[in-house]
Amino acid sequence: MATIRVALIGLSSSAKTSWAAQGHLPYLLSPRGRSHYTIVALLNSSVAAAEAAREDFTLPSNVKAYGNPNDLAADSDVDLVVCCTRVDTHGLTIGPSLRAGKAVYVEWPLVEDYKEAVALAGDRRVDNSIIGLQGRVSPIVLKLKDILQSGRIGRVLSSNICAYGNLLPNDSLPEGLSYFADRKVGGNPITIAYGHTIDYVHDVLGEFASFQSRMQIQRPVVTITDGGQSRPKEMQTDVPDFLAIHGKLAGGTANVAEDATLSLTYRTGHQFKGTPGFIWTINGEKGEIMVTANGAYVHSDSYRDPIEIQVHDHDTDEVARVEWDWQDWQKDLPYRSRIVAELYERFAHWWEDGKPAGDLPEGEDWPRLHDAVARMKELDEVFKQYDAQKSG
Repeated sequence: MATIRVALIGLSSSAKTSWAAQGHLPYLLSPRGRSHYTIVALLNSSVAAAEAAREDFTLPSNVKAYGNPNDLAADSDVDLVVCCTRVDTHGLTIGPSLRAGKAVYVEWPLVEDYKEAVALAGDRRVDNSIIGLQGRVSPIVLKLKDILQSGRIGRVLSSNICAYGNLLPNDSLPEGLSYFADRKVGGNPITIAYGHTIDYVHDVLGEFASFQSRMQIQRPVVTITDGGQSRPKEMQTDVPDFLAIHGKLAGGTANVAEDATLSLTYRTGHQFKGTPGFIWTINGEKGEIMVTANGAYVHSDSYRDPIEIQVHDHDTDEVARVEWDWQDWQKDLPYRSRIVAELYERFAHWWEDGKPAGDLPEGEDWPRLHDAVARMKELDEVFKQYDAQKSG
């Protein structure tokens, strides 16, 4: 069977962030990845930049170099277009390919805000698409689903999460991420770290039926650094660095009670020294689950240190550690690529199976653009509540 022909948008050795190189390329260039996919094109800010990336990453000379999204969209030799650029360029770079009917993989956040999400993807189901909410297929999330479905803790009564965005300092940003302090760009710790987290939490426990939130800018001035090459500068930020949210879950998912409550706090920066940067508890009728990790990055970077799942049995009062593991083939990849690779795997199996329409069985599905639009809608409400609090 012919492989899926891939075009990468944003693969660059000089990019501000390196997610295309670190999150996508290892799988695509692995023996397993090559059995399903072939990189056939690159799109960068110019043809010359795409050619430079092709050389930097030692890709074959027949990989096409594009500088115009419309030219890429018109290439009939491309099946899947993968967008790994800054969020406020997603619509411009991926839009032509989406409108041309190509399969697309767009990193999260989908676009700057909910309005732009609807303009790009509408509210329709787009089967031949992937949104980079890979936390849904992480081994931790899959194990939690197994525990809940087994009935081990009974019906879920409540759940609480305390998470820290500790890949960044409390009060500074590297120059390449200075846009994290500019809300209109759409990419920041709230939309990215919190957005990823609340998405996979909903995938485990179901959606909110209703919620209330409060956000705060605790440090309105951040320091922008460039690795010591010049004097740091200060920048005003309009992006909240603290969020608290609580609400009633819709229920009916994974043994979740109809009146179950979900509460979550997220703060940019480091947690209290010596304590976990991520604690998620799920309280049930018969027991309670606790997940601990080094930070709010179960979707990507938390795997450098152990992530533990424990279950407290209320009847026996015993606490048991629940083992989890990667699939053997994932262990050959770097951490940042392992969960991304699972999205690629599921999409490839669907493609090779004839692209069946409709819902897929548990363990075979993946998040698509309509899932991203739904999550953008929820974030839109969070920010609306914040704006109302400011003006109230």
